Amino acid sequence: MKKKVVLIQDNEEILDIMDEVLEDEGFDVTASLTTEPIEKIDEIDPDVVIVDDNIKGDKKGAKVIEELKTDPQTEDVSAVLTSTSHDLPEKAKECMADDYIEKPFDIDHMINVVKKNS
Repeated sequence: MKKKVVLIQDNEEILDIMDEVLEDEGFDVTASLTTEPIEKIDEIDPDVVIVDDNIKGDKKGAKVIEELKTDPQTEDVSAVLTSTSHDLPEKAKECMADDYIEKPFDIDHMINVVKKNS
């Protein structure tokens, strides 16, 4: 069984790169520029969710992760916050993310973080 990843990024180019790399690594990726997949999280049933903090919409990525982590139905899903923000480690801790990936990211590091958390 392939591990499932929900990937939400604010930049289409980065979304495409991450999607391609993770697919190459054998993950089943649901990639989006919006939080739409979060609304279908029960159907998708991902092993890990990767959310950029600056996603389009009314919520920051940290808020999306915090909501996942405080909902008994989704609290066990691994969540990874991505951002160019210098205070990313603190943000990730505050929203209860399992891990974080600083941007610009190293491809190998990103793969390791996703594998470790899936």
